[in-house]
Amino acid sequence: MDIDAFRAELETRLLIEKEYLIQELSLIDDDQEKLELLGKFNEKYKELIKRLANEFGIDLYAPYHDESKPDSDSEQLTYEQIIFGKTMNIYDQLADELYEEIALFRKD
Repeated sequence: MDIDAFRAELETRLLIEKEYLIQELSLIDDDQEKLELLGKFNEKYKELIKRLANEFGIDLYAPYHDESKPDSDSEQLTYEQIIFGKTMNIYDQLADELYEEIALFRKD
């Protein structure tokens, strides 16, 4: 699994989703609905991981094997857990940026 290529593609697609949601902000009057866009962004993140895994031919539920580390007796992580762990910082950063945009729109 090329995690760097996966991360890069995920980041690109999440940026597009974030921009789409920012455009949607101007169409929403209710502050609560604006905040619900954060939940929508979270769902997009999960959906994109599933879609990209399919495109990359990754079984998210299969055990992850790290060739650089010998087998150990510790609990085996799945590809899904590894991907979430290695991409969560991208999601966090973009979600923070989206929240800042929502906060700006709430003040207007």
